[in-house]
Amino acid sequence: MGVVNVTPDSFSDGGQYLDPGAALAHARTLIAEGADLIDIGGESTRPGAAPVSEDEELARILPLLEALRDAPIPISVDTRRARVMREALRAGASMINDVEALESPGAVQAVAPADCGICLMHKKGEPATMQRDPTYADVVAEVKAYLAARIAAAESAGVSRNRIAIDPGFGFGKNRSHNLALLGRLAEFGSLGVPVIAGLSRKSMLGGITGKPVGERLSASVAAALLAAQHGANILRVHDVAETRDALAVWQALRER
Repeated sequence: MGVVNVTPDSFSDGGQYLDPGAALAHARTLIAEGADLIDIGGESTRPGAAPVSEDEELARILPLLEALRDAPIPISVDTRRARVMREALRAGASMINDVEALESPGAVQAVAPADCGICLMHKKGEPATMQRDPTYADVVAEVKAYLAARIAAAESAGVSRNRIAIDPGFGFGKNRSHNLALLGRLAEFGSLGVPVIAGLSRKSMLGGITGKPVGERLSASVAAALLAAQHGANILRVHDVAETRDALAVWQALRER
């Protein structure tokens, strides 16, 4: 899953693809590099981020969605708002990637009638404050229980299980220890019976481990993606598609020898 942030303030590439033409060129580059799907975001949910209006979010993502209607791969939209979900689906999105796991008012009703994929992600707290001393008794058990409950809620609203994926939400209300516990025990999420998405690319936990700024975390991001795949992730949400695919190709060759 290749990331295209149409925002001025995303933690990694904020501002680089705010222009529709730049965003479209980047999306096409990721597709050429081998992305299996593209994830478009119009609102930053990085730690400390401020929310934007629905109108602003739509103004950022809709031109890109329209331009990608003929894309050879599915397009996902990263949003937590029901209205944005409905508009994105009308504009051709095939998947909704929701950091609030369809808890916002009207969100589940917006996606239930559509034949779209849905990612339910775990986060603790709001983006502006979620990294202020997050605590868990058992982060894996608590995140897993939350996601199980959200799967059940979606199914109760008419969303078939084969449309659902889950994301434990690395860095969303978790410290370095929590993130490493989730990565090390990622295989446990497979028992929920839906695909697992892992998004570790360029995140601050990698900066904490390596001491590198966000623009110098390529090697750490590829290593984290490979570890996530080895521990059961089915979809890897990454900024660097070509490099991640190369690493996965070597791993796959070893597995198939």
